[in-house]
Amino acid sequence: MKSASVSNIPNLAVMIRPAAFGFNSQTASSNSFQKNISTENTQLKAQQEFDAMVEKMKNHGIEVQVFEDVKDDLPDSVFCNNWMIHLPEKKVAVFPMCTVNRRAEVRLDITDWIMEQTQTEEFFDLRSELEKNHFLEGTGSIVFDYRNKIAFAAESPRTNITLFEKFCSEIDYTPVSFQSTDIKGDLIYHTNVMLTAADKFALVCLESIPDLLERNMLVQRLENSGHLVIPISFVQMNQFAGNCIEILDKNNQRVLLMSSTAFNALNQEQKSQINQFDEILHFDIPTIENIGGGSVRCMITGIFNYPR
Repeated sequence: MKSASVSNIPNLAVMIRPAAFGFNSQTASSNSFQKNISTENTQLKAQQEFDAMVEKMKNHGIEVQVFEDVKDDLPDSVFCNNWMIHLPEKKVAVFPMCTVNRRAEVRLDITDWIMEQTQTEEFFDLRSELEKNHFLEGTGSIVFDYRNKIAFAAESPRTNITLFEKFCSEIDYTPVSFQSTDIKGDLIYHTNVMLTAADKFALVCLESIPDLLERNMLVQRLENSGHLVIPISFVQMNQFAGNCIEILDKNNQRVLLMSSTAFNALNQEQKSQINQFDEILHFDIPTIENIGGGSVRCMITGIFNYPR
């Protein structure tokens, strides 16, 4: 596997162990991936899936920092990438979440820890945008091409394009926005379920972009910035094949993290294309995926230049 010493791939995964995981009725109207499934011991199963995922990552030489959830009424707290980000340019930001119960997930003790560990000084707090009903949900709403300083966002109830473009201006990234819809024609709730932008390749559900000009624009942007574009289908997107994150292990080798659901949805050609650049590591998280409507990428806040 090819190693990398670049600083534009995260080398630490920050994760939050859930204390009250369950179906979030507040987010269901905009997230078609959620399933209101009545299962026994949902919280216990979610914690077991979480713990197994963390153990597998650590055994694979990936640095993980786990924070325990401090509240018992946050069903989506495991999806910490939505309310905070860390950028390789040593910037931290917290975001205005669409639903009330998700706004309570923000924890400045965690962002303080990240800033201290990475010697980050710039902090952006976008939560005042809630007064305008402008929402932007971290690396759920925004998919970053860190090497080329490009940011991609699909418009949705959770992703306000005006705020997205304003934030990109503040952090000196080029914004690229478009609309992405599911097979029913409804806006996809988060960009990171239809697009993964790794350092050298991108997994993208082109079928979900109905405007052919926007579709071609996105492909051109990705190809011109040095990405191998790997298309995924609607079916594969619905199995979370677009919800992946690239990370460096302790040997600076690139690893692409995804769920086992996503891994099994990919065909051999797609896996071979990924394996040109990254090793694939996948995890069994069916409870978290089905009930929460998010997958592996949603569970990880990537941290850059973490001291070893």
